[in-house]
Amino acid sequence: MMFDHETDQPVLVLTEDQAWSLLERTGHGRLATAVGSTVDIFPLNFGLLDRTIYLRTAPGEKLAALTVHDAVAFEADGILSDEAWSVVVHGNAHQLQTSAEIEEARSSGVSPWTPTQKHAWVKIEATSISGRHFLLGEQPEAD
Repeated sequence: MMFDHETDQPVLVLTEDQAWSLLERTGHGRLATAVGSTVDIFPLNFGLLDRTIYLRTAPGEKLAALTVHDAVAFEADGILSDEAWSVVVHGNAHQLQTSAEIEEARSSGVSPWTPTQKHAWVKIEATSISGRHFLLGEQPEAD
């Protein structure tokens, strides 16, 4: 088990450090954007460096949404046989412009999974992070 839970408490609220450590163990998540009354969510792979999330993308809805409204939510999770977790980051996304910014992003290890051109680099600077860890099991029956 990754984390110690109180007796009979299958849900654990994670500390910021615990939440970041879980994000370091995965490379895929979902980015939520909102433009006007339209909310979209995009599955993607990412890199993490100094508590900053980096991703690469191609021109399209995702990049257009970030240009209009930079407030985003990012979620990643993991599900094992007897435990699961979910981490949500709220923050601001910015397209990287300078070669120094892109070089820093490269060191996060992010690399597209598909053989497509993804020239735009984006970083998400977190304003908050929260997470939960779950012990899986049968739901108790009501008496």
